[in-house]
Amino acid sequence: MAKKMWGGRFSKKMKKEVLSFTSSIDVDKELAIYDCLGSMAHAKMLGKTKIIKPEEARTIAKGLNSILRSVKKGTFRIDKDFEDIHSNIQFALEKKVGRVANKLHAARSRNDQVVNDTRMYCKDKIDMLFKSAALLQKSILGAAKRYFGFIIPGYTHLEHAQPILFSHILLAYIEMLERDKARLCDTKKRTDLLVSGSGALSGTTLPIDRVYLKKLLGFKAISKNSIDAVSDRDFIVEFLSVLSIMSMHLSRISEDLILYGTKEFGFVEIDERYCTGSSLMPQKKNPDVLELIRGRASQIYSNLVSVAGMLKGLPLSYNRDMQLDKEPLFNSVEIVNEELKLLGGIFKSVKISENKVASVFKDESIFATDIAEYLVKKGISFRKAHDITGRLIKHSEKNKKSISQLSLKELKKFSKSFEKNIFAILNPTSSVKFKKSIGSTNPLFVKKEIKKWNKILRG
Repeated sequence: MAKKMWGGRFSKKMKKEVLSFTSSIDVDKELAIYDCLGSMAHAKMLGKTKIIKPEEARTIAKGLNSILRSVKKGTFRIDKDFEDIHSNIQFALEKKVGRVANKLHAARSRNDQVVNDTRMYCKDKIDMLFKSAALLQKSILGAAKRYFGFIIPGYTHLEHAQPILFSHILLAYIEMLERDKARLCDTKKRTDLLVSGSGALSGTTLPIDRVYLKKLLGFKAISKNSIDAVSDRDFIVEFLSVLSIMSMHLSRISEDLILYGTKEFGFVEIDERYCTGSSLMPQKKNPDVLELIRGRASQIYSNLVSVAGMLKGLPLSYNRDMQLDKEPLFNSVEIVNEELKLLGGIFKSVKISENKVASVFKDESIFATDIAEYLVKKGISFRKAHDITGRLIKHSEKNKKSISQLSLKELKKFSKSFEKNIFAILNPTSSVKFKKSIGSTNPLFVKKEIKKWNKILRG
């Protein structure tokens, strides 16, 4: 059994089952890079402040840099006899540089060491996810450009509502992702905090230089309360909350594509490279990637609830329960980043079916709102126009005739305000073109938005 960093007080060996139960190395090995970086900075600070000799600090930093290189190459040996990655690295360092490695732990505790590593991890992953989200936005924007002018039915309650540009829907996805990116940036502000130097909970009597540490590790600020510093996991809960919202957006996007790709809708075709087949039914092309993105949203939610639930009853300051924050965090980051990349590929290859959509607009009830607003422009109150149009739609359905098949004389039975130009609005192109409000599906507005996003995402 590997040597412990805290063994002096104990006279009995830890039971194997206790080590197995308390060990976190299978999970926190993800922090190996950040542990090396944090320890290298800590060694340099100890040397600068003369807590250890400068040459000792250089020896330690050199040894850690060698370990860091092996971690990045994937050749560093993860030893499951250790409790955690921090102990594993500490004793690997001792093998490399000898007893001088034991001076590294002056003025710090694993309490502040671990949370400092985790903050560095989160900062990096926030940047990574921001870039992945931006790449997905670019992929969606590419589809919006390719299929500009393509009109499909918009839905509320999964019922036909009004005609909209397909590009308008795609731009809605970009807006959703932009809010996600903004939330990532916002949570990074509260993550970007150096806690190293807080010790176990009360700080240290040694003359450390936290400002120097902040500079070396690239943090924006320094924690002000050592108790809060080692026990705060708000930044993880916040990060997981952002990932939950993002996964919800990815799930909704996936659901749209799943629906639009069915035979019943038939508006889009998902590239078969992102689908699977059936072991029984030869004809099947199942959108499994999209379905798993939709399904895994619940896993991201569970990770958030897991960490928030673990924290809710903990007294100050550090408690071992906090070890359980990392697996949900790492899992959520990995899943969401993978989903962003997969969806990017799907949007680059997605195709549309114009013939299928054209047949949908044979049901002219989808132009009901346009008819009601036509009457409003004639001076009729919207409530009355709504009633007139409703009765007209009911008459059309009852007689199995489209509105455009009715004569002007028949239309005037519902309202004398109807004129010949009413027939000009009964098509999807006119419906979207006549929209006037900023942010609407009018092609002019949508084209401007595409141009705007092209400029933003190019930057």
